[in-house]
Amino acid sequence: MSDRYDKGMEVRRSVLGDAHVDRAEAAKTEADVPFQTLITEGAWGNVWASDAISRRERSMLTLALLAAMGNFEEIPMHIRACAQTGASQSDIIEAFQHVAIYCGVPKANHAIKLAKQTWAEMELED
Repeated sequence: MSDRYDKGMEVRRSVLGDAHVDRAEAAKTEADVPFQTLITEGAWGNVWASDAISRRERSMLTLALLAAMGNFEEIPMHIRACAQTGASQSDIIEAFQHVAIYCGVPKANHAIKLAKQTWAEMELED
């Protein structure tokens, strides 16, 4: 694999955790190897690996963008990642408030619901 892939996998593991990445890798099939390579190199090896802004800020941006676009399936995963990136519950709520104003209250409301569910699950796991 490329250096960007290796860096992407390193960043992906540090943000999402080994258990999550191991599950994703185990579920990978021949059909989705090109897609997994793309996101590992592009999202994790390029965007998330950049030091132009902090990982805390990246988490807040990512969550706001996911909510704004209605891509709710990935919100719990990125809420969990905040334990590694340093984005607090308050930071996340602030990001979703921006979503409410600029993209719509229903999207922010659903994102907050998912965040609260995820935080409750995380408390039970501790």
